[in-house]
Amino acid sequence: MAPMILVLFGYTIGSTKIINGGNEALVERLGKYNRKLDPGLNFIVPFVEKIAIEKTTREQILDIAPQPAITKDNISVEVDAIIYWRVFDWVKAYYEVENVEDAIGNLVITTLRSAIGSQELDETYSSRSEINKTLLEELDKATDDWGVNVLRVEVQEIKLPDSIMESLEKERAAESEKQAAIFKAEGEKQASISRAEGTVQAIEMIAQALKGQSNSKEVLKYLVAQRFVDANQKLGESKNAKIIFMNPKDVSEGVGELLEEDTHISDERIGNGF
Repeated sequence: MAPMILVLFGYTIGSTKIINGGNEALVERLGKYNRKLDPGLNFIVPFVEKIAIEKTTREQILDIAPQPAITKDNISVEVDAIIYWRVFDWVKAYYEVENVEDAIGNLVITTLRSAIGSQELDETYSSRSEINKTLLEELDKATDDWGVNVLRVEVQEIKLPDSIMESLEKERAAESEKQAAIFKAEGEKQASISRAEGTVQAIEMIAQALKGQSNSKEVLKYLVAQRFVDANQKLGESKNAKIIFMNPKDVSEGVGELLEEDTHISDERIGNGF
């Protein structure tokens, strides 16, 4: 009796299988698929049946390492992605494909390269959400026969080679220097205009003050010449300045003629009773 009890006890222990929550088990009978076991307490026939696999049916993450790809405009990039997936039918996933996770990974790499190759570099950055959507549709459709649902696809990074990155950095630096030079030249131009306007106003005020004085013409010529020398000195200190030298004598004589003409007009107005 005791041996019989031991046999029955061993048989019971051997036939009892507990499947963890969120998992699914496949039972084979004499080497051939027989049925699924759901989470909880289950029984199999010892020596005749065995559990082939017990796998999760929960969502899983597949991280694709950076992969080389070529854009439509023939620029080499490295792109990586994360795939969220789950097996809804382990019968298909186990019996229809050798290694379902490796198969998904290879399919993702192929589809990812194809998606990148259909767009130019600028488009890959601006339409990443569209790439994710395209990948999701194609992968989910292709993996359905494997009993797999692809839930989400996220392209993480599209990285340019170091040589191209260095070239772009140099180009950006050159553009920044160019803009800075333009702003500086514009500022110097406005400053020169302001100084010139100030000089004109000063000369007009001096001319008004010197009206009626016998040596007004000589004084004005001296002041104009002095202003001319100061202006040339300041312009010469600028690296970006282009200086055109003028004869200060011509400038002062021109101003003197204007002063005489202005004085003559004023005298005529006084003679006419204005």
